[in-house]
Amino acid sequence: MIKANLHKCIIHRCSWVNMDNPLYVKYHDTEWGIPEHSDKKLFEMLILECFQAGLSWECILNKREGFRQAFDDFDAEKISCYDEEKCLQLMANPSIIRNKLKIHACVTNSRIFMEIQKEYGSFDAYIWGFTDGKIIFESSDIRSTSPLSDQISKDLKKRGMKFVGSTVIYAYLQAIGILNAHTKECDYYKEK
Repeated sequence: MIKANLHKCIIHRCSWVNMDNPLYVKYHDTEWGIPEHSDKKLFEMLILECFQAGLSWECILNKREGFRQAFDDFDAEKISCYDEEKCLQLMANPSIIRNKLKIHACVTNSRIFMEIQKEYGSFDAYIWGFTDGKIIFESSDIRSTSPLSDQISKDLKKRGMKFVGSTVIYAYLQAIGILNAHTKECDYYKEK
């Protein structure tokens, strides 16, 4: 009886999830691949994905709360006003990734993020406009870029954003649910 109940509680997840890290499991189960429309959350994920460039997502996830505190709860308006002194303080903060180029990119990207909000009414309208509000379903092991991530990356770079290459944007699109890339074996895979 007990064994039967335990068997029913097993949740199948994407194979990349580190089951020994509760933050990673929670992220997979409650955020990754779920359509996000809050500009605040879209900005947070963009900042985190930019810092992830060249690193593992787990590394960024483990420092997420440090980033939240260091970057004023991911407030784009506040970050857009950061000066060199604030950037130097961030460079000395061990609770984040201390990369000078990425820190400066976040300041620049926050300004461009707000420009996009003004142009489109929201960043949500901008980013989801690339798929007419539709979710694209594909397996997470197919690729690390796509024609869609190429297109968005190119547009963001043209606007002046940094650390938004196609691989970063592809991961971002997965994180915010535009690309639903849960594997078919995963209990969170749902194609509508």
